[in-house]
Amino acid sequence: MAYMNIPWIIFFIQIILLLLPCESESKVSAIIVFGDSSVDSGNNNFIPTIARSNFEPYGRDFPGGTPTGRFCNGRLPPDFISESFGLKPIIPAYLDPTLNISDFATGVCFASAATGYDNATADVLKVIPLWKQVEYFKEYQKKLRAFLGEKKANWVVSEALYLISIGTNDFLENYYALPNRKSQFTVPQYQDFLIGIAENFVRQIYSLGARKLSLTGLPPMGCLPVQRSTNLKDPLQCMEDRNRVALEFNGKLSVLATKLNKELPGLKVFKADAYNLLFQLINKPSNLGFEVAEEGCCGTGLFETGIFCSQHNPFTCPDANKYVFWDSIHPSERTNKLISDYLVPGLKSLFL
Repeated sequence: MAYMNIPWIIFFIQIILLLLPCESESKVSAIIVFGDSSVDSGNNNFIPTIARSNFEPYGRDFPGGTPTGRFCNGRLPPDFISESFGLKPIIPAYLDPTLNISDFATGVCFASAATGYDNATADVLKVIPLWKQVEYFKEYQKKLRAFLGEKKANWVVSEALYLISIGTNDFLENYYALPNRKSQFTVPQYQDFLIGIAENFVRQIYSLGARKLSLTGLPPMGCLPVQRSTNLKDPLQCMEDRNRVALEFNGKLSVLATKLNKELPGLKVFKADAYNLLFQLINKPSNLGFEVAEEGCCGTGLFETGIFCSQHNPFTCPDANKYVFWDSIHPSERTNKLISDYLVPGLKSLFL
């Protein structure tokens, strides 16, 4: 199995990261983030939705032990990726009213937990749809030009690295959970519907100046603890049909990335596929020092996420570093760090 080499790959990646020259870091001006809870820095704190995590025990391993609205015990991949490019180690949420454009000039997050490519997915928990994230990006550019001047702002926009991580909720929160899309589309048709939205989104932010994109595929979503706990056919085992759907979608996303790279002058799209790494962590957690992969750290780890992941739950684990997942859906900070380290060399080779 190819997966068996991943621990050694991670070891060598960490050595490479230490040896990369610092002077080249400046070629990425900022980190700009679109997506869902995999990358949301806390925008949902400031909208009327129950899809929040700005309370303990979330954030207990974040600097200062602060729950920021990240669906994690600590930092997310954009935070680690930003730091690896010599930028700030924390990507701020655009809707945070305590911050201003000076805080966003080298990094900003427009992402919203529980959203998807499909507007109907965002409607489920009344979160920020992808089109609205683009509107915030337009607003951000106006503020950036007022702050830095036209020339410098245009440089920031064109040299920024755009991290896009979205799509899991379209299947787990929408297609498989609610009747509407399932009555309209087969699974392959729905995949194609989402790919069409993804293409339109990339073309739109390209027209707004984006040139360096990282497009993240789906995780092995059938192995998320919440999916295992609802697997009635094979209790607590991965739902392999949903993993296959994720792999099929990732293949279509890769084809899209190749197409866009060819058709849009100056665009570079990096296909950020961490499926295999996460699958390895889930199936052989001890290879990288984890002890538990079938359940999350928070509560029982089988169904708790968001408001159900409470500081009063007596079952929450004492050490999240031993767990691949923090709650029943989201990776722990340690997993996020490993995923980031796995992706960064590819990002740097393309964008520096």
